[in-house]
Amino acid sequence: YIQWLNRTKPSSDRGTYALPTEAQWEYACRSKGKNQKYCGGNNIGALAWYSGNAGGKPHPVGRKNANGLGVYDMSGNVWEWTQDRYGSYSSGTQRNPKGKSSGSFRVYRGGSWNLYASRSRSANRGNFSPVNRSSFIGFRLRRTSN
Repeated sequence: YIQWLNRTKPSSDRGTYALPTEAQWEYACRSKGKNQKYCGGNNIGALAWYSGNAGGKPHPVGRKNANGLGVYDMSGNVWEWTQDRYGSYSSGTQRNPKGKSSGSFRVYRGGSWNLYASRSRSANRGNFSPVNRSSFIGFRLRRTSN
């Protein structure tokens, strides 16, 4: 989809679309890096659809509160793919860490409508093979301006 989008966008659009890196995703989730338990604050019920309130299904975007950047549903609803391959973090403080350069599993972030609240925390991460499809995984694109 992303390759098609970049090929077919209007010539006036000089931007490039891509999945965010894991670090970019978390920075946006935390409203530019704030200390927030969930994407936009600490009140899961106001911010996310999860197993405790979703009624066993995903919901249209924008029915919960946005985070500090005005972005909706980064916690809960559906997990979101990142471009990074899954691996352990190296120890110590890092700024904009790069994901592993190889591996078949990709990182997803944000939690889902079918899991408990703690899985929707800003820092929580999971991994899955990108060849699999599911009603609890989606994606969000970032756009760079060139």
